[in-house]
Amino acid sequence: MTDGIVIIPTYNEIENIESIIRAVFSLPKSFHVLIVDDNSPDKTGDKVMELQREFPDQLFLSVRKKKSGLGTAYVHGFKWALKQNYDYIFEMDADFSHNPNDLEKLYDCCVKDGADLAIGSRYVTGVNVVNWPLSRVLLSYFASVYVRMITGMKIMDATAGFICYHREVLEKISLDKIKFIGYAFQIEMKYRAFSKNFKIKEVPVIFTDRTKGQSKMSGAIIKEAIFGVIALRFRKFFNRL
Repeated sequence: MTDGIVIIPTYNEIENIESIIRAVFSLPKSFHVLIVDDNSPDKTGDKVMELQREFPDQLFLSVRKKKSGLGTAYVHGFKWALKQNYDYIFEMDADFSHNPNDLEKLYDCCVKDGADLAIGSRYVTGVNVVNWPLSRVLLSYFASVYVRMITGMKIMDATAGFICYHREVLEKISLDKIKFIGYAFQIEMKYRAFSKNFKIKEVPVIFTDRTKGQSKMSGAIIKEAIFGVIALRFRKFFNRL
């Protein structure tokens, strides 16, 4: 048994899924992996089930009926991980934009440095992004500036999705009240932890855009993030967060 589990949501990640799972399991530190698959038409879930025969005690799969959003996939995974009594619960993408080697940095930030929530940050030491067009870099960077202005959080990378949570954070922030499903979900999780005075630290990582598969970014996701931040601030102001 390990104290850490990596939750990876998937939808049509057949090109990446085996490689990312093997990369996590090759690390010196032992982690378990939970794949939350939204019934991918490309049979991502079938590949995971095949790999479970090789890693029966390390690899877990939960298949949902349909594509229901990043946020709901993570909440589903969080609840599963809490029931299984993991102490450190990670978010990570399937497409290698998050380097599996950095999982140990996030783990150490919580275990050794005392963080309740460790963020794999693209912007805490400059702009550490590879293969993104300038427009995407600017959108992401200034989104975090906007979030800091509205919420008062001092987080440089508020939309980051490479995270380690101590289980106490997830137990205390009312997962059933999470409102957002796209990238606003990442902001909401950090803001809820911030509002409860959990210790948040950023760990510098290099983010590399996917080379296989397709991005799930959309205009609706961006819109949700822009207006969702204001909604979060108002709910906090009126003590309804």
